[in-house]
Amino acid sequence: MKRIAAITMLRHDEDFLRKWVSYYGEELGRNNLYVFLDGTDQRIPDFCDGIHIKAVERIAGNVREGDKGRIAYLSKVAKGLFEQGYDMVIGTDVDEFLIPDPNCQKGLAAFLSQAWEQSQKRACPYTSFSGLGIDIGQKLGIEKSIDFARPLLSQRSYAKLSTRYTKASVLIRPASGKTPPQWGSGFHRVRGHNFHIIKDLYLFHFGSLDLDRIRQRMEKTDLVAKGWGRHFSKRTKTITLVSERKPCPWEKAVGFARCCQAWIRPPYAWNKPAMFELKIVVQIPERFCGII
Repeated sequence: MKRIAAITMLRHDEDFLRKWVSYYGEELGRNNLYVFLDGTDQRIPDFCDGIHIKAVERIAGNVREGDKGRIAYLSKVAKGLFEQGYDMVIGTDVDEFLIPDPNCQKGLAAFLSQAWEQSQKRACPYTSFSGLGIDIGQKLGIEKSIDFARPLLSQRSYAKLSTRYTKASVLIRPASGKTPPQWGSGFHRVRGHNFHIIKDLYLFHFGSLDLDRIRQRMEKTDLVAKGWGRHFSKRTKTITLVSERKPCPWEKAVGFARCCQAWIRPPYAWNKPAMFELKIVVQIPERFCGII
C-alpha cells in the first residue's frame, strides 16, 4: 500500500471538518491527515485527536487573493510531505470527498495505490489523479434541511456532473530529481501539467447541499464584502438545477461526462476539463448512500 496524506484548510466550518476527519481518517489513517485552520482566532475541535492540526495566521484578501495564498501554502506543505516519503498527497476543500465506486470493493487507499502502480508503468507517469466532479444539490420540495448528525448521502440523492469539481485533487510524487507538482487555486489544476480522470473515482462536493445553510452564510456581510456573494450564488444555481431537471441514468451519464472531460478543454485553460457547457443532472445510486 502506498503512503498517502490528505490536507485541507478551512475557516469556521466544524460540521464539514468532522465529516472530513471521519472519512479520510478511516480511509487513510488519522496520522496521515493534515488540517490547517485559516486564522489563529479559531480553536482546535475536540474531535481532532490523532491528526496533525494547527491554526495559522489568517490569509488575508478577497476571494481570489485568499485562494492564491491558501493554495501556495498547501502546495508548500505537499512538497514537505513528499520529502517525508509520501507517495501521494490528496488536497481538497473541507466539503469535498474523493470516493471510489463501491462496486470496485476497494477503499480509497487501495484504489489509489493500484492507480499509482499502473501509472508508474507508463513511459510518462501521471503527475496527478482526478475524480469526476459530482456537485450535490438539494431537491427542493422533496429533500429536507440537512442533518449533519446523519450520513449526508442518505439525505441527498441528486447532483450535477461538474467540470468545476473534476479537480486535480491527488498529487503524485515525481521521479527522483524532478520538481514536485503544484496546485493552482482551489485544487482545480496542476500548474504546467495535464490532468488524468480515473475511472470509478468521484469527487463529491457538498457545498450546495442545503439552501438554508447557503442563505445563512450569504448573510455574513464580511464574506459578501470579500467577494463570496457570487460564489454562493453559483451554489444556489446547482440547487435550482437539480430541483427542476429530470435526472439522467447514472452509468451512461458519468461515462459520457468522463469521456468528454478527458478530451475537451476550455479555451482559457488547456489543463482544466470542459464539457460543452452541458448541464447534466443524475440521481446518485443507493450504493453510495452511507459513505459520508
